[in-house]
Amino acid sequence: MPNKRSGGGLSPTQQAAKFLGVSVLAGAVMAGIALPAVGALGLAAKGSVEGFDELPANLKQPPLSQRTTILDSKGDSIATVYSRDRTVVDLKEISPYMQQAIIAIEDARFYQHGAVDLKGVLRAVNRNAQEGGVAQGASTLTQQLVKNVAVEEAGDDPTKVQQATQQTLGRKIRELKYAIQLEEELGKKKILENYLNITFFGQQAYGVEAASQRYFSKSAKDLDVEEAALLAGIVQSPSRYDPLNDPQEATKRRNIVLQRMAEVGDISQAEADKAKDKPLGLDISKPKNGCITAVKNAGFFCDYVREVFLNDPIFGKTKEDRAKIWNQGGLTIRTTMDPKAQKSVQASIKDHVNQKDEVATAATIVEPGTGKILAMGQSRPYGLDIKKNETTINLSVDESMGGGAGYQPGSTFKPIVAAAALEDGMAPTKSYSAPYKMEYPSPISVCGGKNWVNTDGTTLTNENEAEVGPYSMKKATALSVNTYFVQMIADIGICPVTEMAEKMGVERADGAKMGQNPSIALGTQEMSPLTMANAYATFASRGMYCTPVAIESITQRVGETSKSLEVPKSTCSRAMSENTADTINALLRGVVEDGTGTEAGLGSGRPSAGKTGTTDFRYAAWFVGYTPNMAGAVWVGDPAHKRRMVNITIGGVPYAKVFGGKVPGPIWRDMMSGALEGKPNPDFNRVYIPEDRPDRGRGDDDNDNGNGNGNGGGNDDNGNGDDGDNDDGFIGGADGDTTFPTPEFSIPENWIQGQTNGGNNGNGNGGGFG
Repeated sequence: MPNKRSGGGLSPTQQAAKFLGVSVLAGAVMAGIALPAVGALGLAAKGSVEGFDELPANLKQPPLSQRTTILDSKGDSIATVYSRDRTVVDLKEISPYMQQAIIAIEDARFYQHGAVDLKGVLRAVNRNAQEGGVAQGASTLTQQLVKNVAVEEAGDDPTKVQQATQQTLGRKIRELKYAIQLEEELGKKKILENYLNITFFGQQAYGVEAASQRYFSKSAKDLDVEEAALLAGIVQSPSRYDPLNDPQEATKRRNIVLQRMAEVGDISQAEADKAKDKPLGLDISKPKNGCITAVKNAGFFCDYVREVFLNDPIFGKTKEDRAKIWNQGGLTIRTTMDPKAQKSVQASIKDHVNQKDEVATAATIVEPGTGKILAMGQSRPYGLDIKKNETTINLSVDESMGGGAGYQPGSTFKPIVAAAALEDGMAPTKSYSAPYKMEYPSPISVCGGKNWVNTDGTTLTNENEAEVGPYSMKKATALSVNTYFVQMIADIGICPVTEMAEKMGVERADGAKMGQNPSIALGTQEMSPLTMANAYATFASRGMYCTPVAIESITQRVGETSKSLEVPKSTCSRAMSENTADTINALLRGVVEDGTGTEAGLGSGRPSAGKTGTTDFRYAAWFVGYTPNMAGAVWVGDPAHKRRMVNITIGGVPYAKVFGGKVPGPIWRDMMSGALEGKPNPDFNRVYIPEDRPDRGRGDDDNDNGNGNGNGGGNDDNGNGDDGDNDDGFIGGADGDTTFPTPEFSIPENWIQGQTNGGNNGNGNGGGFG
């Protein structure tokens, strides 16, 4: 709308607007139409008219907030979330009865008058004078639309909502000018369409489509005359005429609307009378908002998607910008969640851990090479009833993404130490003395050229006294020997381990910096299941780490147009060589085939690898494992870190002590078996590792003085029951395998222990560094 003519005078529209502004102002002052006493109007007459000229020429119309739909990877709905439960529809998608009903009861002369109904004003003045108060208003549908736009712009800010609805003369004047603008720019049909889409109908329903679904479980285009009359009647006072809370009052109001429709000629009197005799005919659909209503037990996955949106700068520079888009809604979010994997995860959890158990479990599955999160579940369901063990804390993710402070991963961290050692040049046949009990070696190098020093003689032990070395890397990994991996980290230093962890996306769940101490080898830094699952996916993808992603695509509807939003993409980078990853895969196949994780094995038909983990005092137990095409992590424990898992019943089964291979392992086995059903069955890339041999180079005792006993792994006299299995040179090789494929890479000569001089009279790093 032009502001002024080129000569500086007001346009005809503005002249009319100014005249109407003065007229309405005067009328309002005289009659007090829908306004408080003159003394409280807030603006003097002169100031209001001048302000009318100074108001911006264009009404800022925010996009209507709508519901957002979250879908799984197959396109099926997981949940609906919204700030306003609204689905915007075209006028042609709204029943003609509904259009007639709202006009009849709210603005019968809608198609005859302009932005302001002067006859309506006079009628209201007369009525209010007779009643001695405010008995009737004179706002047209267009003016009501302007008010609703202001409320929509206010959002959930109570102060702005109050300002948008306060009964002041200033608001009426603004409302008037913008109504004139809308009449000129949009026309009657579009104004009616916008009004029916923005208006609040009670019961959390905004717009006629949401209202029709809420009260009658049908689309707005299918509304009958009596149904349309009920909805039109609610608009004046959604609380007073709420048919759920007061059906008698709602019926009276509906019949008033029907009678008014007959009076204006929309329907005959006979039709009105027939409709009045009908019951309300409600078919209520309960409000379904938020992740608490998610199907497929996907409440936590849904919540994670929301956290991704609110935290990723790709959706807006500031958190406020992102929240505004999220609350505006109208999004269709297709996620990475695989419905088969999700179903399998939740079924396995239900089979092994009860909702009311003293401890909980959380499990996550990701896809190696893509970072796609395929499933996420836990035994304590998404909800607010603490008495039922419900929670909104996502036990699978970091604190910043709606999770807790994390849980110590225990020995599931050891493969990361081994990967760092292999990358540093250590041989996969490396042997250490690995006694049952020892002091932490000291000093040990850390990042920044400094050293960690064991100033108080802190010691560590293995799980039981029978675990006494020497051990090779193969056997130490299979049996999860603590002292072996601490000796390993003493050799290579702590910095390579934390650097490897960073490359694999491993970070503390609470966001704190990773600690620089040798106990890191035993998994003392708190992690989340998603972090560990995605880290192990790096092994499965032969050394390529990919950042986790939950969103495939987003389509945003704004008004009548739809557009695609840019979404976060997984970023992949090489964390380690293929040789290192393949070696770790071979080591971890041994865990599930003849080590601590045998109960997690998927059987000979599906190659798998993984690692158990049990923390000190048994506050947490883990199994993290993978196949070449899926990686998953299972944690079991008390989220509050108070209940030790000794003499405990979980899932109806009593346990004297809980181990990573005993409870988490079977959960992992069952969830992965179901998730992988019908999927391709690739094998790992096999590597050839020579038979374990004694280390004759320098020995590997914890004093690093070259005086070790020199015994390699594979002995059966160390109390560990080692019968020399898999001594065909393939770690985790298939039983009875007599045909050996060509090695994928050659073993450097110096990798065989004892073939090089340890240097420095036995005080150096010794052999094994190729």
